[in-house]
Amino acid sequence: MTAVGERARTHVLVVDDDERARTVVTWQLEADGFEVREASDGAGALVAIGEDCPDLVVLDLSMPGVGGLDVLRRVRQNEAREAGTPLPVIVLSGRSGETDRIVGLDLGADDYLVKPFSPGELAARVRSVLRRAGGTAAGSLTALGGLVVDPATREVTVDGRAVELTAREFDLLAFLVRHPRHVFSRAQLLHQVWGSAPEWQREATVTEHVHRLRHKLEADPRRPRRLRTVRGVGYQLEP
Repeated sequence: MTAVGERARTHVLVVDDDERARTVVTWQLEADGFEVREASDGAGALVAIGEDCPDLVVLDLSMPGVGGLDVLRRVRQNEAREAGTPLPVIVLSGRSGETDRIVGLDLGADDYLVKPFSPGELAARVRSVLRRAGGTAAGSLTALGGLVVDPATREVTVDGRAVELTAREFDLLAFLVRHPRHVFSRAQLLHQVWGSAPEWQREATVTEHVHRLRHKLEADPRRPRRLRTVRGVGYQLEP
């Protein structure tokens, strides 16, 4: 896979005092192509935000000392004083009450996700918030054997031909492009791309999206398929 242009991978800061929770979130976001750094408390988060200038922050509310709401409040206050561009923030909380949600959103959170949550859903929300903020959805423009995928504009070309995809088709293709030759089962793709699980959504959903995506990408039937079916296992994108 060849990177085109000079854009760096999108940098996400994950803030949570629960090491296990940070590990799960970090693993998911790195699998989706993001660069991830971690902070274990609010004070460390403020330092990291000031020094590292992340593109987005995933922020747990319930932390000892400087809590998540304090971090969010200080970030928004600094932005107001300095007329800076708002930093996208997704709040994580074990509290599902309407009051807590309203307080977080009123303080300037871009999204609010209640624990426990699907790591795949969190990654989808990160991509959504970045799109709304005008950021890149998972790093740089990529070219793969004539297939070009631009996460910033969500445009796709095949051998110079523009390909029109639905939002979910694009998310599926972008994920596979970031993992060329890697074989994913339908259950894995449901988890990674849909943020769902087989007990909540049919695996046939993946099959149908792969079929439509393959039809759009493979205009020339004489060429080998880019999107391959590995019998009894799943699907892979072949460069």
